[in-house]
Amino acid sequence: MIALEFSRPVLVERLGHDERTYDIEANTEERAALAARYGILAVETLTARLRLTRTGSTRVRLSGRFSADVVQSCVVSLEPVAAHLEEDFALTFATEKDDDPDEVVVIMDDEDPPEPIESGIIDLGEAAAEHLALALDPFPRAATAAFDAGDEPARDPPAKASPFAALASLKKK
Repeated sequence: MIALEFSRPVLVERLGHDERTYDIEANTEERAALAARYGILAVETLTARLRLTRTGSTRVRLSGRFSADVVQSCVVSLEPVAAHLEEDFALTFATEKDDDPDEVVVIMDDEDPPEPIESGIIDLGEAAAEHLALALDPFPRAATAAFDAGDEPARDPPAKASPFAALASLKKK
C-alpha cells in the first residue's frame, strides 16, 4: 500500500448508527508533501469538517467541506498565484463487491458508484486531499500576466508569391 501524505483513517466497525463529525487539519509536513504530490508551490492551509453516516449495513456516507489556501505557478509568467478554495463534497463507501469490477456503466444523472472500503478503513484525509486536487485551477494565471502571442488570434502565414506573378506583371505592359 502507498503511504499517503494526509491520512486520517477511521475504522468502519467502530462507527455506530449515529452521524459522527470529524475536524481534520494537515500539518506542515503533510501540506508540503501534498504540494509536491500536486506539483504546486505550496499548500498553506488545509482543513476539513467531515461527517460519516451509516446508510445501510454495508454502506457509509461521507460528506463535508474542505477549505484550503494554495499557491500555484502562473502558466504565463511563473509568478506565484495564491488561491483560497472551499468546496462541499460527498462520497459513498461500501464493503460489497461488484459482480464485474472490470466493467462500469456510468449514467450521467445517477450517483457515482460507491468507493470500496479497504481493510475496514475509510481515510478521511485522503478523501479531502483528492477533492483539493479536483478544485485546483488547471491553468492559474496571475492578474498581471500578459502573453503577447496568445492574446492575438492566430494568423495564417503570409502566402508565397506565385512563380508566375512576375510573368503576369509583364503581360500587363
